[in-house]
Order: sequence, then structure tokens, then C-alpha cells
Amino acid sequence: MIFRAAIAADLVDLAPFVVPDPASAMTVADYQAGVRRGEYRPEWTWIARDGSRGGGRVLAAGIWWGRPGEAAPGTLDGLFTDGSLGGDERAAVGGALIAAARQAFARAGGLGTPGAFADAGAIGAAGTLGVFGDATPDFHVILPGDWRGRRDVVAALSWRWDAALRAGLTDELERLRFEWTRAAGVPQGPGQLRFRAEPDDGVFAGLFRRVLAGSLDATSRRTAEAVGTAAQARLDVAFYRDKMWGDRAWWRVAETAGGEAVGFGVPSRNLAVPVVGYLGVVPEHRGRGFVDDIVAEITRVLVADAGADTVHADTDLANQPMAAAFERAGYRNSGRRLVLSAP
Repeated sequence: MIFRAAIAADLVDLAPFVVPDPASAMTVADYQAGVRRGEYRPEWTWIARDGSRGGGRVLAAGIWWGRPGEAAPGTLDGLFTDGSLGGDERAAVGGALIAAARQAFARAGGLGTPGAFADAGAIGAAGTLGVFGDATPDFHVILPGDWRGRRDVVAALSWRWDAALRAGLTDELERLRFEWTRAAGVPQGPGQLRFRAEPDDGVFAGLFRRVLAGSLDATSRRTAEAVGTAAQARLDVAFYRDKMWGDRAWWRVAETAGGEAVGFGVPSRNLAVPVVGYLGVVPEHRGRGFVDDIVAEITRVLVADAGADTVHADTDLANQPMAAAFERAGYRNSGRRLVLSAP
């Protein structure tokens, strides 16, 4: 078996593989559009060829995503194998392909900007997904909300999941995906808070750090334990300011009528759509409904300043209070994102 990055001549061989199935919506047209935007590249597209057949038959393909202009990819977006392979064979070849690419990316210098926001994602809770990590891009699989009860989805997912496990992507995180549209109306919060822009990044770093305490976001807890809350807060600010496509002027500090800062919101956008980038309420003010005002303000800013007709957001499956806040604001649960990553 030969595992290597694709060259331009290989790309024509991808067409029979990049076919949508219940656990992967990617099409050849999606891939080609990503190539034109610089988000997919031949060197980030890996193939497995059957060496015993003269290297002529492609058995698997992996497609990694990255920001245009960056030196390394941030996520694995698609994994495909020849349909003639059995389930265990598909997992074995797919796992070996991911592992080979992982080693190559590590040698080349590691991880690019994480792709949690590549197609339609946001945090929607206190925490960033994948801001820290090793040289292995996470594998993001977009699934319908009822995937566990659908045999077709489970079958299409199972060999991919097994392949990821074999390649060392043993940590799993399931996130709820939400979507707001203008048809739902701009949400009106309880009106308990007032909002102001704040140009000082240090103020936001302090708020990022404070909301980490007691966060229900699994990635936030893990990364804060690794680097410390102060360091993570500074990196979070830098990520949303420098790596996302939203306007820094959209960020808001949430205050009581008396001027006490109780939380904040970061309206933003990715390459595709406006998103709820980040929001949080400091621990001593949680449970008072302030989150509803913050979600409403983020949505209002995105409509007024970004012309949003659609807004996307993600939150951990375990973060039910955040999910409930989105639903109260008129966001609809549109599916789930399974994130498989290296420990």
C-alpha cells in the first residue's frame, strides 16, 4: 500500500470517491470549490494506492481543510474508501492513511488554524474548540440530530470512527449545531443588561478568563488545565481577533444597569456564514437569565452590522443550559458535529 499526498494528476481519480453518504455531505463540487478558495490543496489531500497493482488503483482518500494562506491544515473534513472494501478493510486503510498524513503534517511543522469554524460552526458557550492541540488535525463529522437511531448513518460512520481510533484520534466530543434565520425574528432578551463596545483586548482577556470557571465546555476545561486560564484567555482573544473573519468592533461587554460587567459576547463569522463566536457569563451571575440577553445582542449585532440572514452556532452536547438558551432565542437544532481528536 502506498500512502502519499496527492499531486494535481491524482485529483481526477477523486471523483469516484467523493460521493455523499449519510455520514458525509461532501461532493466533488464542494471539493473543487474549496480548491479554488485555497481551503483544500493537493498536499492536504492524501490518497492510498494499491502498490501490488502497480500503484494504479486508489483505495482511499482523505481531504484536510485549512485556511487560505496557512502552511498546515486545521481539520480532516472527509474520509473516503473504495466501496468494494469490507468494513474492517475500510477502517484499516483509512486509519493507515490518517496516520501517514499525521506523521507528514508533524514533520512539516504541525497544526494550522483549527477548523471548527470551517463550514458552519461556532462555540456558543464559554470555550474554543481546538485552539490548542498537537500536530494532528481533528476529524469533524457532520451528522443529523437523530443519527444514533438511523442504521444508514451508523453504518457510514462506524468505519470512519474505527479508522480515526486506529490513527490515534481517540478523544471524542459531540456538539449540537444550531441555526437562526430571519424567519424566526430577531430575538428580544429580557432586557436586564446593557451592552457596550470595548476596544481594550485586556478587558476581554479578563472576562474570557473569568468565565472559564465552572465552564461546561469540555475543550475549555481541558486546554485551561494544560496551559492555564490566563494564557488560554489571551490566546482566545487573539484567535477571535486575528483568525476569524468577524469585525473586532462587534464584540460586546454585557453590564448591569449599575455598570457591573457580568459577561460578554463575540459576534463573528467564518468563511461561510455569521456565527455566534463566543459568549459567557461570569460564575457569580449565572442562573439569572443574563445569557438570553447576550444571545439576543449577538444576533442583533450580526443582523445589523453583518447583514446576517442566517447565524450558526455550536455547543457541547453536555451544555444543555446553552442549548436551551439558543432554542429560546429562536435557533433551531440542525444537526450534530462529532469531533475526533488526539489526546
